[in-house]
Amino acid sequence: MKIGFIGTGVMGTGIILNLLKKGHTLVINNRTKAHAQTVLDAGATWVDTAKEVAEQTDIAITMVGYPADVEAQYYGEQGLFAGAKPGQILVDMTTSTPTLAEKLAADGESYGVSVLDAPVSGGDVGAKNGTLTIMVGGNEAAYSQVQPIFEQISKATHLFGAAGKGQHTKMANQIMIAATMLGLSESFTYAKAAGLNVADVMATLSAGGAQNWSMDNYGPRILANDYAPGFYVKHIIKDLRIALDEAEKLGVVLPATELAETLYTKLADQRGLGDAGTQALIKLWHQFA
Repeated sequence: MKIGFIGTGVMGTGIILNLLKKGHTLVINNRTKAHAQTVLDAGATWVDTAKEVAEQTDIAITMVGYPADVEAQYYGEQGLFAGAKPGQILVDMTTSTPTLAEKLAADGESYGVSVLDAPVSGGDVGAKNGTLTIMVGGNEAAYSQVQPIFEQISKATHLFGAAGKGQHTKMANQIMIAATMLGLSESFTYAKAAGLNVADVMATLSAGGAQNWSMDNYGPRILANDYAPGFYVKHIIKDLRIALDEAEKLGVVLPATELAETLYTKLADQRGLGDAGTQALIKLWHQFA
């Protein structure tokens, strides 16, 4: 299948490479062409605009940074909608707002296209290994058509309902991830202060009730002093702010999420670590290596 993909960041690159390995033809665009070189070298084809991506493909996927970036790719004379064909499916894998997802789906109908919101979880490891979890909102028929592609880059995918429901599910995911990253940071800090071998503590906790994805995937990076981004601090801040905004609309108070947003903002603004990986939260307490 001929698939369009906009966004060749850490996550997008892994997804594109897996789709190429599965035999698909990939037509891509990114804000900076130089940052797309890895996938271009692997066989993807470059075009200059989102409009051209839509014009030359059967399904087009976006995975960019912020809601404003999503809007920039879909709207305007050079946007996806301008090049979309009736019956085409557009998929936004960006973690964005449920409100924008609903707008994209509604506006897509006027162009005769279906727009799915399909944010993912699994980080850079999941993108690289094709083991992402995909949370989808939108038209069921469109979802069924795209499902075979989702299966090639994920270990689990689920349609949660109408447009926006995928983004709501991702907010639930980010709320949980933020809490486990706080727990990981405080757990390692406590173990170190108590004079324990933190690597041994991690191995033991991972075999018991405290086992969690953050510890298994980011704990070893912390102990290796590796703060390269599997997922950026600046993006978790964006996600937590979306979650808190949506929670307010729903009349829900999330104190742990509020604390996580405060701490990650401190990490970015006071420590200048917005481009670090989310595991850098530990630096508010300790440098481990």
